[in-house]
Amino acid sequence: MAKLYFHYSTMNAGKSTLLLQASYNYNERGMRTYLLTANFDDRAGRGKIASRIGIEAEADTWAASSDLFDMIRTRLDEGPCACVLIDECQWLSRDQVWQLARAVDDLGVPVMAYGLRVDFRGELFPGSAALLALADELREVRTICHCGRRATMVIRVGPDGEALSEGAQVEVGGNDRYVSLCRRHFREAIGDRVPPEPPV
Repeated sequence: MAKLYFHYSTMNAGKSTLLLQASYNYNERGMRTYLLTANFDDRAGRGKIASRIGIEAEADTWAASSDLFDMIRTRLDEGPCACVLIDECQWLSRDQVWQLARAVDDLGVPVMAYGLRVDFRGELFPGSAALLALADELREVRTICHCGRRATMVIRVGPDGEALSEGAQVEVGGNDRYVSLCRRHFREAIGDRVPPEPPV
């Protein structure tokens, strides 16, 4: 039975690497996949999903106005497709997440969505909120804070290296703009007073 999966994490956890590995595994077994990414994410070039470790693949792109159900149905009309894999799914709208759910339910194709859970202010992205509500399976992709704890938050830094508290929710960037932190160090970075660490 087809399912909608949400693989979520903070920045630099390896989400795109996992997506590309999943696609490779399908292709290695003779099964085709359909890769999608945001049309405004051009860090690796338009229509490419790339990992920091150097692997990449071509992908179709979606925009804020795209109907993902129609895109997936059109792809399935062209030939067999074992799985749809979507990168940067946090930028999807709630309607687009429902379109993915309809593709799973009505077209019988598994959809694996990969993206961030929260933004630099600690707030859910619209796409992530909808996926948390609608996905059949949630899978956390873990990464660590500089202190060794599990990183669940991310900050956006300015040119001076200080955490920003204002700005557009969507701003494409990488290691130069974003740092993954545990909640405690996120609070420290944004100026929320944290008591000293308890003795061990």
